[in-house]
Amino acid sequence: MVKLDAKNEILLDFHKNFHPKTIYEGYSTSSIYIPMRDGVKIAIDIYLPEGLAPDEKVSSVLMQTRYWRAVQLRKPFNYMIKSLSKKDYIKAFTKYGYAVLSVDVRGSGASFGYRICPWSEDEVNDDKEIVDWIITQPWSNGIVFPLGNSYAGTTAELVAVANHPAVKGIVPMHNEIDPYLDIAFPGGVFNEWFVKSWAHFNDCLDHNSKKGLGLLAMLILKGVKPVEIDKDKKMLRNAIQHHASNLNVYDVGKNLIYRNDHWEDKTIEYFSVYRYKNEIENSSVPMYYWGSWMDGATSNVVIESFLTFKNPFIGIIGAWSHGAGWYSSPYAMSKKEVIPNYEFQYGAFVHFFDACVKEEISSEKTLYYYTMGEETWKKTDVWPPSGQIRSNWYFSENFAISNSKPTDKIGFDNYKINFKATTGKKCNRWYTQLGGYPVIYKNRAKNDQKLLTYTSPPLKNDIEITGYPIITLFLTSTYEDGAIVAYLEDVDEKGNVYLLTEGHFRLIHRKVSDKEPPYKIVVPYHTYKKEDTLPLKPGEIAEISFGLLPTSVLVHKEHRLRVAIAGADRDTFVRIPSEGNPTITIERNRNNASFINLPIITHK
Repeated sequence: MVKLDAKNEILLDFHKNFHPKTIYEGYSTSSIYIPMRDGVKIAIDIYLPEGLAPDEKVSSVLMQTRYWRAVQLRKPFNYMIKSLSKKDYIKAFTKYGYAVLSVDVRGSGASFGYRICPWSEDEVNDDKEIVDWIITQPWSNGIVFPLGNSYAGTTAELVAVANHPAVKGIVPMHNEIDPYLDIAFPGGVFNEWFVKSWAHFNDCLDHNSKKGLGLLAMLILKGVKPVEIDKDKKMLRNAIQHHASNLNVYDVGKNLIYRNDHWEDKTIEYFSVYRYKNEIENSSVPMYYWGSWMDGATSNVVIESFLTFKNPFIGIIGAWSHGAGWYSSPYAMSKKEVIPNYEFQYGAFVHFFDACVKEEISSEKTLYYYTMGEETWKKTDVWPPSGQIRSNWYFSENFAISNSKPTDKIGFDNYKINFKATTGKKCNRWYTQLGGYPVIYKNRAKNDQKLLTYTSPPLKNDIEITGYPIITLFLTSTYEDGAIVAYLEDVDEKGNVYLLTEGHFRLIHRKVSDKEPPYKIVVPYHTYKKEDTLPLKPGEIAEISFGLLPTSVLVHKEHRLRVAIAGADRDTFVRIPSEGNPTITIERNRNNASFINLPIITHK
């Protein structure tokens, strides 16, 4: 682990000496349909630097979305607003001399076809044909860089599957390697709010409807933008008819429990990135991965990808909302400009592209991460970072935690699950995944009154926690199933409570497997498969061990660490069980010592 900028200058050393120059001031726009092998027509917008000479050739940035590649605005907004993107990525790349290709993936936007699931084989197979088309264009120099955020981040990563020689580097941002655990079922608990809201949002888009997109969208939008030749929108209407066959992910997802439950005639593994691990590695394409400690599970995705793929790899984990739109350290109680800003971010991507073309990307892996509370960037070439030690903090009497293992023969705490417990609406780490909302966890002191909490004495020294906390509970329940939500928190001298990270776990998945995971992890492995289900026996002590989402945070001297235990997150996750009022008992004695294991970074 190496500190990079104690003064928070946000100059990651990979980018320190690169200062891209603006070459072009504007861009031209055109759009067409390109046919796929099965006749499905894919809508694509082409943005070229304005003033490009007829014989001049440029590299291409490929961005494939299922959220409308472009919109058509109502009057007079079509004259007032050129771009609805806060980042204005088109201008950001074309000014440096790149073509930008914006694509509606099959079954979405103005493209034809239908969708049986996200990232289907047909959608992945389209990638090769789209890249083939790009490199035959008169303005193309034969080099393509897939880039995207969220859904489009996974789409960008999956372009590597085709092992196309034109693809020189990929930039997946804030995406998922494992849709089951990373977004739909964290710890096996159904993320009901997100899946339901995402399904509704996509349903509106697929029917070219603005009704579910908010009042502002209804006011200014006509809908998805048709391609240029479709003057009467007949082709667009036909495409929308194709979308009527799209599968609603909530209608399917709400009936799933296990990883290997059937999604129609397949399982979630069918559209998971890890399924394509060998193909992605065989491409040897450099990967430039971005995520955030506070954005869903995207920091986890960066770390797992860092550990899993053999490709040249640069990873960035910041303190952001989804898509790096807002600064989201738990110590920021209001919106702040993102760190680093958009100009730096897009300059960083251009530097990565430039380094890929010049074959300057090291085969060694590098991970840059931001330590909140210290507000400092660091880098490491190994995970866990050097200097990490694992430290047990045991639950003890008087609702305390300490490094001392309990010696009493009897010790336990009862907790009747409070199903009104919540991490709030709109501004939590899961809500940001559907709109880039800032992540703001206000003082949780009042919320903690609904939970079972264990708090340390004031710390004698600053403590840096970087990595995955792992919690082990010895518990009994009055029900066979349930959920545990574990929060790691920082309590300051005034009693203000800051949420650092969290972990969810459905109790029927408690069996720890000795099988090899499909990708590399550093927390207890649960398969989440039906054959490994292990219901609780009411009144019988069960050992529950699972990892919380990773974090990097400096907790200051005189602050106290807190572990808060909930059995529900009302506004986000499904209620388990759907009816009834379970009581759990947490054992904290010499025979059954519940504890949290923290990844502490020692400082010389």
